[in-house]
Amino acid sequence: MNSNLQSTYEQSGSLPSVRHRVLRNTYWLLALSMIPTVFGAFVGVQLQLPMPSGFLGMAMFLAVAFGFIFAIEKTKNSGLGVAFLMGFTFFMGLMLTPILTRTLGFSNGGTLIMTAFGGTATILAVMASVATVSKRDFSGMGKWLLAGVVVLLLASVANIFLGMSALSIVISVMAIAIFSAFILYDVQRIINGGETNYITATLSIYLSVYNIFANLLALLGIGGGSRD
Repeated sequence: MNSNLQSTYEQSGSLPSVRHRVLRNTYWLLALSMIPTVFGAFVGVQLQLPMPSGFLGMAMFLAVAFGFIFAIEKTKNSGLGVAFLMGFTFFMGLMLTPILTRTLGFSNGGTLIMTAFGGTATILAVMASVATVSKRDFSGMGKWLLAGVVVLLLASVANIFLGMSALSIVISVMAIAIFSAFILYDVQRIINGGETNYITATLSIYLSVYNIFANLLALLGIGGGSRD
């Protein structure tokens, strides 16, 4: 929504209804984005697709991911933006292949995956509810959360070479905390009118949900995986 259109809504007193529509469309599109994610994960696991690992693997993943994100942002005001978003979520589902394959190698792998899914859904519901009902302004969290993501990336790159399990646990715990806070921040931005494009909003919340699930599953695999 451009500034002139937003001004028109504000003058007509209908801006709250616009924000409600953006939030509603965001939730619907977020739910829809889970379908290609699950399909991508299913394809990856069933075909046992090899995924590049190490520093090269991370570099390739980031290149493709940022390519999709760039395309989504360029087309966010058209139906093509939804198509790119669905393609991106399918790709992200494929990227879950290694951790899902490893988890399914445990005798309780299915239970761990469902637990991670349930935990992620609970975090999403709680953070979205807090953002909706709280009178506190969370807009100041943005710069700190971005700094946290930079730290996570640097720590993840470092651990590719260090291979420390303890550092992996710390990274996962930090990631869950940071991306949970991102849900709080992003949902409140929509409610306050700071984000008026539901495709961009969906992308932001999807990335948080994805990272929470992946890191929660990693922690469950470390602490609760059984091969009996």
